Amino acid sequence: MNTGIQNRTAIDVALGELRVLVGERVTAAVVVREHHSHGESTHPPALPDLVCFPQSSEEVCGIVKVSARHGLAIVPFGAGTSLEGHVHALRGGICMDMRQMNRVLRVSVEDMDATVEAGIGRLALAKALENTGLTFFIDPGADATIGGMASTRASGTTAVRYGTMRENVLGLTVVLADGRVIRTGTRARKSSAGYDLTRLFVGAEGTLGVKPK
Repeated sequence: MNTGIQNRTAIDVALGELRVLVGERVTAAVVVREHHSHGESTHPPALPDLVCFPQSSEEVCGIVKVSARHGLAIVPFGAGTSLEGHVHALRGGICMDMRQMNRVLRVSVEDMDATVEAGIGRLALAKALENTGLTFFIDPGADATIGGMASTRASGTTAVRYGTMRENVLGLTVVLADGRVIRTGTRARKSSAGYDLTRLFVGAEGTLGVKPK
C-alpha cells in the first residue's frame, strides 16, 4: 500500500479514537492546524494533521497512547512563543495544545512552592501569587507557558539572581512516549535519592515526554 494512503488511514482512525476521548476538543480544521503550524520564528510553517486540547493528565496520557498506537508524531504546544521552531510539526501528526490545562493546583506560602498545570502562562502565575508574599521571577520576555519554559529550560534577564527553570523546577509529572506516566523529584529542596530525572526532562525540548504539570 502507498505510504501516503497508510498515513492518511492512520490519521483518520486516530481522529475517531480521539473524538471518543476528548469529544469536540480534537479537530482537523485547516485554520486551526495553520495556527498551530509555527511559533514566532522565521522558519517555514509545518502543519500538524490533528490538533487536540486536553484538559487533564489522563487525557494527555490517552492522546499519547493514540499517537503511539498509530505511529504518529506528537508535538506539545503552549503559547507558541518559540523562536527556534520547537512547535513546527515537521512530520505532521498530532499537535497537543496544553493551554486549557492552566490551573494553579496548590500554593504553599510556608514552603515557597506551588504546583501548576503546564498550560498556565508565567504572567497568570505571577498574578495568582499576588498578595501571598511569593512571586515567579523567571522572565524570558514572552508570556510563555510554564510547561514550555520547563521544556526549553527558559532563563531571561533575572537568571543571574534567581536561576533558570533548571533551578526552579522541583518535580514533574511526565507522560512518556508509550503513554506511561512517571513523577520525578519531590518538594524537598535537596535530595540524594537516585537519579535526578527532573533535570533530565527540564530542557529536553519535549523529546522525552509531555509534561502536564
